[in-house]
Amino acid sequence: MKYLHTMVRVTDLDESLEFYCNHLGLREIRRRDSTGGRFTLVFLAAPGNEDAQVELTHNWDPEALGGGRNFGHLAYEVEDIYAVCERLRDNGVVIRRPPRDGRMAFVRSPDGISIELLQQGEALPQREPWASMPNQGEW
Repeated sequence: MKYLHTMVRVTDLDESLEFYCNHLGLREIRRRDSTGGRFTLVFLAAPGNEDAQVELTHNWDPEALGGGRNFGHLAYEVEDIYAVCERLRDNGVVIRRPPRDGRMAFVRSPDGISIELLQQGEALPQREPWASMPNQGEW
């Protein structure tokens, strides 16, 4: 058995690609449009880790998508959690659970999917403004 991907539905494909690619740093691997099924599939992966993919599914006909929290979360290991959180924050992404411990943070996609960011290796020494930053909303 081989892990292939995790699928999440998105309401606005362009906004989601802005978040996942331009802010989070994933890269588009492949894309498929189905005119008969009226949907687009976009497969993304972290650079150098194409075996762990996220499939964004965009149904062309509007539909209400609920929750996101009940899905659980996607998790990515990062080289410098503070630098990643700073880059995300500078691009308007709310840091829902700041990396107070130098190890873990959470953000959300435009559709409310929780994204966990984990520091590679050992936790970094605690650093401001992160160490005293409170949680914001659900994560």
